[in-house]
Amino acid sequence: MTVDPSLVVDLPGHTVRRAVVSGMYNNVYLITSKATGVQVLIDAADDLPAINELFETAGGDAAVPPSIAMIATTHQHWDHIRALAALTGQTGAPTAAGAEDVAGIDAGAGVLANQALDHGDTLNVDGITLACVHLRGHTPGSIAYVLESGTGPAVIFSGDSLFPGGVGNTEKDPERFTQLLDDVEERLFRVYADDTLVLPGHGDATTLGAERPSLPQWRERGW
Repeated sequence: MTVDPSLVVDLPGHTVRRAVVSGMYNNVYLITSKATGVQVLIDAADDLPAINELFETAGGDAAVPPSIAMIATTHQHWDHIRALAALTGQTGAPTAAGAEDVAGIDAGAGVLANQALDHGDTLNVDGITLACVHLRGHTPGSIAYVLESGTGPAVIFSGDSLFPGGVGNTEKDPERFTQLLDDVEERLFRVYADDTLVLPGHGDATTLGAERPSLPQWRERGW
């Protein structure tokens, strides 16, 4: 049996596929609603041909031909937005990002978000609902997007705020580190179950349950 390496999550109502792009090994994620064919792409990081290949690979994931309805960005750093202008130009899809990072994304990619998101907002397209969790510290407006399908585990697209083994880079600033770890604990670990899947902006997936025992160690070491 051939295993498709792009398929990272196969839920009853959704698929999540991944492309790894650029020399920084950024993850680009594509969510497809099996019922409606609507898609949300998270982080148009780089390499438009690779993103188009991801669309092609997902062509059979829905009962109807899939179509991109939203491009959501986790944060403003350049390595996560290098293909954003090209992809919006190609597809005409609207974009969304954390309110405090909208200006930075516009400055870096020349794309002004159609939706500026705050903590507690919901990003809705037909067949896909994403909870928006503001995680302050890596960047001012970093947003994690949470897919709750009702069946199966929730899926957190954490950007560069949460990885296997720790939180994101806060440039050795103790205030930023404390803010980020506080937000991650209060807004992710205290809200979602241990089987919740975490899909970070770089590298491999993990779960909240796998990382939870290490939280005191992260706080003690300061990074």
